[in-house]
Amino acid sequence: MKKVLILGIGNILWADEGFGVRTVEQLNQQYQFEDNVTLMDGGTQGIYLVQYVEEADILIVFDAIDYGLAAGEMKLIEGDDVPKYMGAKKVSLHQTGFQEVLMMADMLQRYPEHLLLIGVQPYDLEDFGGSLSELARKQINPAIDAAIDWLKQFNIQAKKRDSPLSNEHLLAGNEVNSKIYEQGRPSAQEASRIGDGRVLNSEEFTIEYKPHPLETDEVIACDVDHRGKY
Repeated sequence: MKKVLILGIGNILWADEGFGVRTVEQLNQQYQFEDNVTLMDGGTQGIYLVQYVEEADILIVFDAIDYGLAAGEMKLIEGDDVPKYMGAKKVSLHQTGFQEVLMMADMLQRYPEHLLLIGVQPYDLEDFGGSLSELARKQINPAIDAAIDWLKQFNIQAKKRDSPLSNEHLLAGNEVNSKIYEQGRPSAQEASRIGDGRVLNSEEFTIEYKPHPLETDEVIACDVDHRGKY
């Protein structure tokens, strides 16, 4: 049987950057698969995911992707085009890491036979410590439906659970349950949403745009090797 990995990546403490993790979390809560299908919260592990990716024949990745589209819009990318979108406009460093994961799997000749990226254009990335915006949250179920429909071509079926898994059985545990996290989150007045208040409110620091010119008359050139699809 084909080995399938359904992976959600991103940071759940950085607003819409957590879309991938919250999506695979909800997929696992509502559906079950045969033993050849693995659902994983990849978080921001980056290169450390290579051992799992190289074992997969079929790979689905949920993530927040800067497609340059309207906020909240979902787009599906397949095959060799996936690495290009993972690295073209990076939302965060984990995407660079995952691009390297794909490259390493390719170099080891253990690249997935079939690859699908289900990405959503983020609306809010500035709410540090925040959960998904409503625009991103509304795309969780459509993203799950898209993944389930895509898997049907490989005769891989998702079975709806008789009742959703309890919070204690979430992929990452009950501690990061979205509702519980939001209920315990301090208000915007108590905790800054845009950075560390100790720095932002301190008179010892000055936050300003201050470009620093290069002190040289020489022309600086660099060669960029895109390494094919990467």
